[in-house]
Amino acid sequence: MSDIKSGADRRSVQCLNGAKRALPIVLGYVPIGFAYGVLAGKSGLSETNTLLMSLIVFAGSAQFIAVGLFASSTGPAAVILTTFVVNLRHMLMAASLAPYLSGWKKKYLAFFSYELTDETFALHSSQLLGLNSCRLEALSLNVTAQASWVFGTLLGIVASGRIGDVKPLGLDYALAAMFIGLLVGQCESLVKVLTAVFAGVIATLLFLAGFQQFHIIIATVVAATLGLGIEQWTKR
Repeated sequence: MSDIKSGADRRSVQCLNGAKRALPIVLGYVPIGFAYGVLAGKSGLSETNTLLMSLIVFAGSAQFIAVGLFASSTGPAAVILTTFVVNLRHMLMAASLAPYLSGWKKKYLAFFSYELTDETFALHSSQLLGLNSCRLEALSLNVTAQASWVFGTLLGIVASGRIGDVKPLGLDYALAAMFIGLLVGQCESLVKVLTAVFAGVIATLLFLAGFQQFHIIIATVVAATLGLGIEQWTKR
C-alpha cells in the first residue's frame, strides 16, 4: 500500500514540476493566444473554428498565418501548404529529442509530439537526460502550455467583438519577451551567453542590411555553428 502511495506521490510531484516549468511559456501564451483569438474573429473565422485551431493545430505562427490568409480569401490548398512549410521545423526539433525518448511507448510519443512547440522544445532541451525518467513532467509541461494557449484564445474570442485593434495593446511584444525569458534560463555558460549575443548582433545587422525574411535563420545557424566550434575547442 505504501508503494502505491509513494508512486502516486511521485507522479503528482512530476506533474506539478512540469506545470511550474511551463510558467514562462504561460505568461507569453495567454496574451499571444488572446491576440490570435481577436484577429481570428476579425478575419471572419467562426468562434468554433478559432477554438478548434488552438486545440487541434496548436501552432502559434501557423495559426496567425492561416488567419491572415483566411482574411485575404486565400484558397484552402494554399493555406494548408503554407502552414505545412512553416511547421517543417518541428521535424528537426522532434528528431533532436528522439534519442532521449527511446524508453517511451508510442502512445506517449504521439501525445508528446502533438504538443511540441518552439517554446516547449526550448525547455525540454535544457533537461534532455531527464526526459526518459520524467515522462509525466514532460507531458505536464506540454499540457500546461497548450492549456494556457487555449485559455488565451477563449479570452480573445470573447473580446473580439469589443476590441477594434490589438496593436495598441502591445501584445505582440509578449512573444519576444517570452523567448528572452527562455533564453536567459539556458545561458548556463559563457559560451552560450556569447553565442546568444553573437546571434542577436548578426540578426540585427542582417535585418538592417535588408535580409528581413531570413535574417533570424541565418543568424541562428552561424551563431550556433560558432558556439559549437568554441565548445568543442575548449573541451580539447
